[in-house]
Amino acid sequence: MENIIIAFILTFIAGLSTLIGALFIFYKGNINKLTQYSLAFASGVMFCISIIDLIPEALNLLVKNNTKQTTFLLVILFIGIGITISYIIDKLVPENNNVNNKKLYKLGIFAMLAIIVHNIPEGIATFLSSSTNMALGISLTIAIALHNIPEGLSIAVPVYSATGSKKRAFGYTLISALAEPLGAILAFLLLKPIITDNIMGATLAIIAGIMTHIALLQLLPASLKYKEKKKTFVFFIIGILFILFSLHLMK
Repeated sequence: MENIIIAFILTFIAGLSTLIGALFIFYKGNINKLTQYSLAFASGVMFCISIIDLIPEALNLLVKNNTKQTTFLLVILFIGIGITISYIIDKLVPENNNVNNKKLYKLGIFAMLAIIVHNIPEGIATFLSSSTNMALGISLTIAIALHNIPEGLSIAVPVYSATGSKKRAFGYTLISALAEPLGAILAFLLLKPIITDNIMGATLAIIAGIMTHIALLQLLPASLKYKEKKKTFVFFIIGILFILFSLHLMK
């Protein structure tokens, strides 16, 4: 029982670290530069997570019960499903006419929805790992906490830049942060007996598709609309390097 309690605590720590990213809204400098750099950084983060973490893990899980050729085709299919879901969500999320920048506000909401979808299986993974292997759970918590920080930034900064409301930006980030412990609760109450390698593999591939679409077709283009486009790519690369470092801590 003690391991279960600690597993829940670690999952809450990993999830609530997302709120650290929201602290950037208290930055007193040039809000346009902050928005540009944070969007580019978050784009690099999401892209790297998809390519370096989610897709390889999906392949590893699916290949356990399928041939290599079938596994490759399934991952491509589920990534395509994720991109399609992301595209549909983009079209369905309404624009708010009562904000300064409708596109930035929509981007913040879109990022929040995607990160919620991403954080739930992360919460499941953190809880299951921590409840069976505490050392693995702690290292996983540290790595997830590190890459949750820029994810929170990708929600809070666009929402704050569009609305001028710190309360709204922080609130939306908190909603996404709570998805991680929600995943732990689902794992504890419902999912542990029925989660299979195929289900988790498919889920991770779909999330990879969603996050790749957001990174390359939402966040990065939004950042490139500002001046100093070279700095956009610099912060995109910094985002990738940040995730490579956080993933290295998991090994």
